[in-house]
Amino acid sequence: MGTSHSTVANHKTKTKHDTGLDGQKAAESFLQTKDHKVLARNFRIKTGEIDLVTKDGEYIVFVEVKTRTGLGYGFPKESVGAVKQSRIIKTALYYLASHGLTESNMRFDVVEVLLQQGQVYVSHIENAFSG
Repeated sequence: MGTSHSTVANHKTKTKHDTGLDGQKAAESFLQTKDHKVLARNFRIKTGEIDLVTKDGEYIVFVEVKTRTGLGYGFPKESVGAVKQSRIIKTALYYLASHGLTESNMRFDVVEVLLQQGQVYVSHIENAFSG
């Protein structure tokens, strides 16, 4: 019983940023088990950010990681709307151009991470949207 209480207390002290970092680490580890090679983390330009850029076979994959500690606001993927997608696409095109990869195949994935009661649940949605 003490361990359960301790877990809850530690969870309450985490900031939203800490939770996001935990989710990104979980997503990265999960993708690596699927043979993704991480090319970049938190790639930022003025107009947007991409959480992870990976290489999966012939594809450069732009990954949006969404982490939640509950489903009160719906599934994490539901927060990747049209405006967010547009920003990710623009940032991805800049990444490709700045790295000499404009001829590469690309795709946009979303990784949902749910952190609940000390458990980590990961769902990988390939081709979550198109650019």
